[in-house]
Amino acid sequence: MRGLKEEILESVGQDLVEIEAALTQNLKPYLPLVSHVAKYIMFSGGKRIRPLLMVLSARLCGYKGDYDKTLSVVFEYLHVATLLHDDLVDGADVRRGNPVAHSIWGNPATVLVGDFLLARSMGIAIQTNSTSIIDVLAHTMAQMSEGEIHQLLHRGDLAIDERDYMEMIRRKTAYLIRAACQVGALLSEAPEGRVQALADYGHHMGIAVQMIDDLLDYTADAEVLGKATGTDLREGKLTLPIICALNHATSEDRRRLETIIGDTDITESDFETVLELIEKYGGIAYTIGRAEEHIEKAKEYLGIFNASKPRTLLEQLADYVLVREL
Repeated sequence: MRGLKEEILESVGQDLVEIEAALTQNLKPYLPLVSHVAKYIMFSGGKRIRPLLMVLSARLCGYKGDYDKTLSVVFEYLHVATLLHDDLVDGADVRRGNPVAHSIWGNPATVLVGDFLLARSMGIAIQTNSTSIIDVLAHTMAQMSEGEIHQLLHRGDLAIDERDYMEMIRRKTAYLIRAACQVGALLSEAPEGRVQALADYGHHMGIAVQMIDDLLDYTADAEVLGKATGTDLREGKLTLPIICALNHATSEDRRRLETIIGDTDITESDFETVLELIEKYGGIAYTIGRAEEHIEKAKEYLGIFNASKPRTLLEQLADYVLVREL
């Protein structure tokens, strides 16, 4: 599917150039330290999927203005803010192949730069004079926070089930991707039916994005992933592949999984054992299948729109979620 990635990049190349420029132009911090920390993570390999989805959603709804690229950076700023905060909460060491920001600038500065990005996002959104857009963003920020708290409360929880998992990823990941698509439609002053269709597209896309992210933590090459595989397991995050394995394992194999999950020092050998059991009990195949279902649902919601280049790109981006390597 390398051809699909290249085809998408060729079609949105200019959009990505303009989004990159807008990310720097709209940061506008008073203190240089804010730029140093924000740019360190923001320009370390992010795919810009969220701002791109907003721009394409606006275009699909016929937007002709000149504020789409500026508004789109809100979704990257919000995403980066959560990464800065989450890495600190998780005690992470590496992000996108680089040392995490708080290991360089310290915890207080990293938290405050994340806070700055949240505030800057709202400042940019207010310029639209749209209470609907501001309401969506405020609601999204609250949901993302609750999603992370939900995940924190379930760390190492062997009783977690798929319903709990779905609730967590709906809030912590899907809401922001949903908002990007929804805001693109709102910026275009699209009819309610189209706004809702794009929100639903973004919701299912976001669910699939997180499912594949969680799967890659077990299956990806560490160098490609930009961090060690098994990070979620070591942080006590039980995601869909292992939830599936726990549900289907024999009593003996479940005890083996529970023992490893409960260990504070999971070795590489332990991780290999977990991976073998995940494969044995269908955790990988099940996660891919569930992600595929959500991608198909996402594309179905685009059916109310006439065939067009933006619609094709949104469909291609959905397909790419299933085959990406990082």
